[in-house]
Amino acid sequence: MRAVHFGAGNIGRGFVGLLLHRAGYEVTFVDVNPELIGMLQTADAYQVREVGPDAVVHTVTGFTGIDSKADPTGAAQAVADADVVTCAVGPTVMRFIAPVIREGLALRSGDPLVVMACENAIGASDTLREHVLEGAEELAAKAVFANTAVDRIIPPQDPAGLDVVVEDFFEWSIDRSPFAGSGAAQPAIPDAHFVDDLAPFIERKLFTVNTGHATTAYAGWNAGIATIAEALEDRAIRAAVEAALADTSRLLLAKFGFDADEHAAYVARAIERFENPALPDTCERIGRQPLRKLSRHERFVQPAVELVERGERADGLVAAYAAALRFDAEGDEQAVELQRLLHELEPADFVAHVSGIETGPLAETLAERVAAARS
Repeated sequence: MRAVHFGAGNIGRGFVGLLLHRAGYEVTFVDVNPELIGMLQTADAYQVREVGPDAVVHTVTGFTGIDSKADPTGAAQAVADADVVTCAVGPTVMRFIAPVIREGLALRSGDPLVVMACENAIGASDTLREHVLEGAEELAAKAVFANTAVDRIIPPQDPAGLDVVVEDFFEWSIDRSPFAGSGAAQPAIPDAHFVDDLAPFIERKLFTVNTGHATTAYAGWNAGIATIAEALEDRAIRAAVEAALADTSRLLLAKFGFDADEHAAYVARAIERFENPALPDTCERIGRQPLRKLSRHERFVQPAVELVERGERADGLVAAYAAALRFDAEGDEQAVELQRLLHELEPADFVAHVSGIETGPLAETLAERVAAARS
């Protein structure tokens, strides 16, 4: 079995690529980093080292790499020959890999290709499908796009090699509904679990792990604290994280009917994961790309909108949104752009432009926080 994975970084090698390898796939990593691809082309193996109470070391073999910038034809042919294509490149980068997948589908014959975007975004595979089939709708029958929910914390790594350090927790949920009547078989990936309704899993992850992680990062950044673990030692920051997750927990319990005790344990486990001393991560890194994280369907605004629509308050999420406004890391392009927009746009216009909310009580509340951040 053959798999192509776009994005040969730490998540690609330490999570998706590992699980595909464990499922018996020969994995071709596709990236535009020539140094990284060169290492993958010449190495026989790399290791994924888990840290935590159940830590183990995995050895990954049977892989290669293709630089899609230097060899777009080879990358497209690899897609054409694959059984499964996955990606972990970031939601904003998917449009750049879409032409390679499109060309691969054009070359393909036989059963439909299984395509799964493993991104921190709701409906990422649907979005990738739109990019791939743009102007090429005739290729639609050649692929099945299945949405997924992925969860594994991977801290910054030494860039010198291929080995990856990861936490000992992971979750990969895949929507099985696109496979019915598609002509494509549901791929055999024992470490993933296929579900009839992905929404509860992806929203639980996004509105717990991603919301909590980002809340910690922005509160910690504003307090001048370097790491996520250190930030959670601050009582005020922990209280802010707990308040944001109390908001999202109320929404998730009401929306999906999760067992309250089981969900509370899931939230507690998420915070424990952030605190893992063996996985040092920084507030700056987790806070990167604040404009995306402040957008309409992301970790703060989406659950806040849904809570307000249900007649409930979202004070913890609003506070987290306000903290994110002050993120001004010079090395992050979105942080620089955030600060420009914050001071050039009127508060209501900022909320409409960045967060996609133009009217209503929540828009007014967020505009008040924007006004306060400008002062």
